[in-house]
Amino acid sequence: MLEQVLQIFPAELRKMLLANKDKLKETEEIRIRINQPMLLWDGRREYFLDKLSGRLSTEAEGSYYIKESDMQAMLTFLSRYSIYAYEEELKSGFLTLEGGHRVGVTGQVRMEGEKVEQLAYVGALNIRIAHQQIGCAKNILPFIRTEQSVRNTLFVSSVGIGKTTLLRDCIRLISGDETSRIHFKVGVVDERSEIAACYHGIPQNNLGMRTDVIDRCKKAVGMRMLLRSMSPDVIAVDELGSMEDFQAVDEVLHCGCSILGTIHAADMLELQQKEQLRKWVEQEIFERYVILKKDERGERHFMIYDGAWEKIWSD
Repeated sequence: MLEQVLQIFPAELRKMLLANKDKLKETEEIRIRINQPMLLWDGRREYFLDKLSGRLSTEAEGSYYIKESDMQAMLTFLSRYSIYAYEEELKSGFLTLEGGHRVGVTGQVRMEGEKVEQLAYVGALNIRIAHQQIGCAKNILPFIRTEQSVRNTLFVSSVGIGKTTLLRDCIRLISGDETSRIHFKVGVVDERSEIAACYHGIPQNNLGMRTDVIDRCKKAVGMRMLLRSMSPDVIAVDELGSMEDFQAVDEVLHCGCSILGTIHAADMLELQQKEQLRKWVEQEIFERYVILKKDERGERHFMIYDGAWEKIWSD
């Protein structure tokens, strides 16, 4: 999987990174900023690439600084020698690599009204290395899936805790494979390409054999498209937030389809303060709330609440 990431680096940097391949397997992000040191993050600490030894170090002094020519070479690799073919993706602020890796992009933007017309100059990249965690949802599956249906479920956490990772594995388990006794048809609206990580329309992550994905589509539009075209048992979406999203979820629920979704909140108290959720909470529309937290060692923990907000399980 790392080959797809390494191939976008210039030869000199690629050689140094290959010498640290074992550490790269644990790396979550690689930050590239012109005139700044390259920075790697493994979820616990930062590492820098020492310019002389080519080894990773926790010390920034003596580290390799990204040159403008490095950035230009990387953009050429990213665009497969035609930067203009990627203009639409660049305007969204990210590109998806084969293998599901995601490259965030920032720089100077040209606007036309309220829309981004062009990302004219790129100054920084954030390479998020895909690590699909197969099996991470197996302990919570019995609380979400029955033999007859899938319970409406919200995955709740603050940024970077892992709710999308958990949602992805739930989709895989619910959709099933050729050995699954219990399985359901799942439709996924992947507005930001974070669940399936589609590359040219093909999911790079394993979402099970009965899953259909609409990629790079607004959640509300995609949910309605799936209802009309794919007869799903379950629709899964990431990061519910706008009023339009919530209205589309209402339509899905009225069609007899189950919903799996994620939402930003640190805990149940913060979730209670979200105005859009109030009606659903009062009517107990969502039957399960899965709360994710990280402890001081960076380890994830789950708590599950029922529709009446009573805790029914924690790890």
